[in-house]
Amino acid sequence: MEKQAVDKAREAFLSGRSRPLKYRKQQLCALLRLITDHQADIAAALKQDLHRSDLDTPLLELIGLEKDIKLAESKLSDWSSPQHVQRNLLTITNDVYIQAEPLGVVLIIGAWNYPWALTLQPLVGAIAAGNAAVVKPSEVSKNSASLIKELLPQYLDKEMYPVVTGGVPETQELLKQRFDHIFYTGNSTVGKLVMEAASHHLTPVTLELGGKSPCYIDKDCDIAVACRRITWGKFTNCGQTCIAPDYILCHPSIQNRVIEEIRMTLQEFYGEDPKSSPDYGRIINLHHFERILALMDGGTVALGGESDKTQCYIAPTVLKDVLPHARIMQEEIFGPVLPIITISDVSEVIRFISEREKPLALYVFSSDKKVIKRMLSETSSGGVVVNDAIMHYTVNSLPFGGVGNSGMGSYHGKHTFDQLSHHRACLVRSLAMESLNKPRYPPLTPSRLSRARFFLLSRLCSCEQAVCAWAVIATILALGLFIALLVVLLKEPVA
Repeated sequence: MEKQAVDKAREAFLSGRSRPLKYRKQQLCALLRLITDHQADIAAALKQDLHRSDLDTPLLELIGLEKDIKLAESKLSDWSSPQHVQRNLLTITNDVYIQAEPLGVVLIIGAWNYPWALTLQPLVGAIAAGNAAVVKPSEVSKNSASLIKELLPQYLDKEMYPVVTGGVPETQELLKQRFDHIFYTGNSTVGKLVMEAASHHLTPVTLELGGKSPCYIDKDCDIAVACRRITWGKFTNCGQTCIAPDYILCHPSIQNRVIEEIRMTLQEFYGEDPKSSPDYGRIINLHHFERILALMDGGTVALGGESDKTQCYIAPTVLKDVLPHARIMQEEIFGPVLPIITISDVSEVIRFISEREKPLALYVFSSDKKVIKRMLSETSSGGVVVNDAIMHYTVNSLPFGGVGNSGMGSYHGKHTFDQLSHHRACLVRSLAMESLNKPRYPPLTPSRLSRARFFLLSRLCSCEQAVCAWAVIATILALGLFIALLVVLLKEPVA
């Protein structure tokens, strides 16, 4: 079944029907209709999968997806137009440009924590770039996966964009097939397997992974506001967000204040009993429920800590005085548990972060410009946000992606189109003016080499320079023509 889906997508792509911009725009508009027509169905599926609030679904997934679709539809003509580039004197008369063209058949492997956004946003770029795409939603969010399987063929070209559901065996079978690009969102362990499988066909990959995203709170900041924003970023979707603050770094003198501010914010957000709050989610399944509880062993609970296995419920939890070698610091938490590590100064913070794998996101809360500058210049991460959390994800003009262990490649907005396009170098020349090519032809002489060096090292950076160069060439040609005419006239016999 998996091979059949890939073969059909390949056949559909080779038919050429995805190349015209009109077709791509039609498919993008159809995808937008799917979202608007079935918001209630999507929200119901997410309620079953993640205990997601009906009002959270548009905010956390659908609005951003809608924004990406509308941007791609409105800008597609610009994105797909030839991008003219600088020329040198040898190519001044030529058409020199970069043309974005489709890669072919793309495999999109989605994630379960935001199953609609993280599956369909890459699809938006695949459609816009003119590719075919095999869509593999995560089987972990099973209700959303089933709904994607049901709805996508009703709105999109089902041969060009087939949906394959199932678990590990189906994914493994898909990875045996040849694709022109693989787009995977998930964890680094599986990411390595995806990359290994892709290597057999030399298939390029985009890996949107995760990691432990640090959150530094400086003494010199509004701690109440910082904790409010951190609390929202950490406990939204029950902490199951790849760019959620994974742990806090702060000075020992403000640890208790941070805990108290988070406590008050949690009460404001979810009330005295988060378990009864419609805005607080649940862990996706028992496997992850038990994994997160095991990570808490040995930590000192400052807030929360309650759990209910029958509902996969874990209360918003804060651990204090966590040691760097504690179990919870050895892997991405991906749940509603927030460890606090006390640290003496900014230099130690930078060293702590730099000694570990590069995170997907880095959060810095400070009012000190020198501290902010050091954190920006002396650390590395996929993205960085100063004085807020997660919000860079909402800006689709920014590339979203990891670095090192947190992933490779980026997407959102035009960046998805670029990621899933081949940027073809194009040089279109005339067969005229062959004399200008002599400096590159043998037999080479010092004078020819000198002329070749001059022409090849000259770059035209502006229209004014191009006009000047044309004027120089025209003058040379005119002078040559004048000399040739003069020679002819001098050879004419006197009457």
